[in-house]
Amino acid sequence: MNDGHDWLALKDRIRGWGAELGFAAVGCAGVDLGAAEAGLFAWLGEGCHGAMDYMARHGTKRARPAELVPGTLSVIACRLDYSPFPATARRPASAEFSTDAVISRYALGRDYHKLLRSRLQKLADKIAGEIGNFGYRVFTDSAPVMEVELAKNAGLGWRGKHTLLLSRSGSWFFLGEIFTGLPLPPDSHDSPQEEHCGSCTACLAACPTGAFTAPYRLDARRCISYLTIEHPGSIPEALRPLLGNRIYGCDDCQLVCPWNRFAPVTQEADFLPRHGLDRATLVELFGWTESEFDARLAGSPIRRIGFERWLRNIAVALGNAAPDPAARAALRTRTDHPSALVREHVAWALQQFQPG
Repeated sequence: MNDGHDWLALKDRIRGWGAELGFAAVGCAGVDLGAAEAGLFAWLGEGCHGAMDYMARHGTKRARPAELVPGTLSVIACRLDYSPFPATARRPASAEFSTDAVISRYALGRDYHKLLRSRLQKLADKIAGEIGNFGYRVFTDSAPVMEVELAKNAGLGWRGKHTLLLSRSGSWFFLGEIFTGLPLPPDSHDSPQEEHCGSCTACLAACPTGAFTAPYRLDARRCISYLTIEHPGSIPEALRPLLGNRIYGCDDCQLVCPWNRFAPVTQEADFLPRHGLDRATLVELFGWTESEFDARLAGSPIRRIGFERWLRNIAVALGNAAPDPAARAALRTRTDHPSALVREHVAWALQQFQPG
């Protein structure tokens, strides 16, 4: 590798290769995340990460890329669109008494990790083909990486008040990174992309559980995505009615964001809904056996929560649904389930059918 290489020209070629590979945007960031490090540790110190111990386990590596991957000089950040629905198809937010199952858009298709990691690897191969072997590692939500901060510093967007990365084409996208030993010029570390949220607080007001304690501040312990995916135990009773019919994740803060009116439909077939998950009913999904859960959700990000949490989540949603004989009958089939966690949430749900 030639130290006299034209790194700016290489960065332009990397952006072009990324577009050829289907990325919506590609940019480069430096490794200085000092401005975000203090906020991260304050958030962890307040316990806002809940049971996600891995958030604190890696110490400073999350905020210091060169500690995670020694020799890292720059980070290539990439965006890949995933929304399976047109922006004009304004799917309603979850309804408290609905018997339809609501699953976060990103999880309706195949697991994004494998596809995005493969795409990042192809981009790294393109670079190697141009300059020869170089030191790098690819990451896709699989390591202690401050993805939003790096993407912001790479000029891919700005941090929305809901803490997600936002761009003029919305927020329905995955992020991935290539940590490299190449001295690629950063795109916007010194002059970040201007924020375009203005006085809008629609995302904060839309949160069913009030998980946003302030703009840019999320208490994961109250977040429905955390409660239905990351939280391993009993869902706090006070929060159960607020989950409505959301059984895996929650998109409410994104659904109301004005910028998502401009979000494109994904070009990736793997991200399109599978097994009718975008139109399934709670009773239908609650009736799956464990073998059906494993078979139908093979290759899906949902499978990683396991059958026990799946039933826990759906039991809560059934308890929030309008009184219905089919829902009550479905719940009764699980009253003697081997899992105490499932039995607890089924009992709570059946209680909701009792006259006040």
